[in-house]
Amino acid sequence: MAQFINAKEDIIQDALNGLVAASGGRLSRLDGYPFIRVMLRSDWDKSKVAVISGGGSGHEPAHAGFVGAGMLTAAICGDVFASPSVDAVLAGIRAVTGEAGCVLIVKNYTGDRLNFGLAAARARELGLKVNMVIIQDDIAIPGITQPRGVAGTLFVHKIAGATAEAGGDLDAVTEAAERAAGNVFSIGMSLSTCTMPGGAREDRLAEGEIELGLGIHGEPGAEKLRFETAGQALSVAIKRLEPHLKASGYVAMLNNLGGTTTLEMSILAETLRTSRIGDRISHLIGPASMMTALDMHGFSISLYPADREDLERLAAATPISAWPGLNSFAAPGLVALPAEDAAARFSPSSHPQTEAFLKSCCAALIDAERDLNALDAKSGDGDTGTTLATAARAILDGVERLPLADQTLLLRAIGQTLSETMGGSSGVLLAIFFSAAAEASAENCDLIAALSAGLSRMQDVGGAKPGDRTMIDALAPALQSLEDGVGAAARAARTGANATTEMTRANAGRASYVGASQLAGHTDPGAEAVARLFEHIATRAERDEWVAHRNPS
Repeated sequence: MAQFINAKEDIIQDALNGLVAASGGRLSRLDGYPFIRVMLRSDWDKSKVAVISGGGSGHEPAHAGFVGAGMLTAAICGDVFASPSVDAVLAGIRAVTGEAGCVLIVKNYTGDRLNFGLAAARARELGLKVNMVIIQDDIAIPGITQPRGVAGTLFVHKIAGATAEAGGDLDAVTEAAERAAGNVFSIGMSLSTCTMPGGAREDRLAEGEIELGLGIHGEPGAEKLRFETAGQALSVAIKRLEPHLKASGYVAMLNNLGGTTTLEMSILAETLRTSRIGDRISHLIGPASMMTALDMHGFSISLYPADREDLERLAAATPISAWPGLNSFAAPGLVALPAEDAAARFSPSSHPQTEAFLKSCCAALIDAERDLNALDAKSGDGDTGTTLATAARAILDGVERLPLADQTLLLRAIGQTLSETMGGSSGVLLAIFFSAAAEASAENCDLIAALSAGLSRMQDVGGAKPGDRTMIDALAPALQSLEDGVGAAARAARTGANATTEMTRANAGRASYVGASQLAGHTDPGAEAVARLFEHIATRAERDEWVAHRNPS
């Protein structure tokens, strides 16, 4: 898999230099490359207790990204997923530790314990006061004697860092760190492993599998499970967390392991809020990428029973942009629609034939969702089918509230529904189409003339015309042929849609940014949707003897 790196041997140096350069002067690094990679606070004067952490790289923004006032004083960085050397840790300790001493925060991995431990011993031999706190928050494997340190480490960074920033002495900072380390617990889940820099991704998970209880170094999880939904996955993780819940008020940290989209993380946050332990979580940190495993497509949840003092420390100000802050975790606030929007509804009326026709057309669009998405993926963003299906479902959900017996009001109501439910330019254009058709219908135009007026307005506003490789290539000929019956309209729509496969230049929509080689041979998805809809209507007309331009009223 291609990656944005230069020389493989320079990735840590390049990344740290970039972090320093972009810090606005907040960060510095020790001049000890290639073996000593230590990030420091530029404003540090050794008058307070130093809080130091670190470990292997690949967990960004941890650890170097959390160096700054109120969190870490220094971070010692090893190679990807490899502990820094004893000399590097010792250099970091000596660079920032004054009379007040320092606290080392170390994740419970053998290499980190040994290298940080030996460096601490050597620093004490030099007369420095050094305490070390081990983090072992992973609960993935019940009964294990040496749990791993994972994302819960960040609770310790923040609580210890805030205590030191407030002037706490070595005992106070150590006590705060130990208390945080002793109370936090975490578990992770992932749909994939990670890709090592310059290497390949190991595909140990089959499609539809998820790992529970994995660490932050790409190692296998405690077990593989069948993945169904975010809710199902989160429920499994919560089942592992529940035995550790002893208090009523917890702070949750929702951590992105590196490759999960922001959209997915927000869904996980809402799923956590509405879960069976949601009412026991008062505050949330995240969702955000904080302790990652390169590009792993997963997440972790850490829970901490914070008291008032801990909440103050977690909420204490810090200039570190990677720290997402502490926020209350509650149901979303809802604001009522403005009065004019709430009033702009239509009185429902009944017309069984029209209702059956609308339901049938909506079902046809929903059935075509997957095919249209696949077609759109070849020249756009792969969502045409979903956009149309979403609108169709909205119409289905509210069909009984539509003015089915009045053609003009029905066209207007459909336009309004599309404007509310369809995203992107297609939603706006179709809303304009139906609104203009409603205007024409109000002037006593029959349905064909009204729809033709809608098409004209849509072309005026959107700027597309036949030959521009859009839905108009199917819609325009279909409406022109509709006087001859829906069968003729369906054939014209299909001919128009098929013609778009030969069009290697699009003059509207996202396809206008796509090269000719990607367009050739593929039907425009909007035109295909129109063709399929008219073909469905024609099939229905043959069965039910429906006349396309009959006014339902």
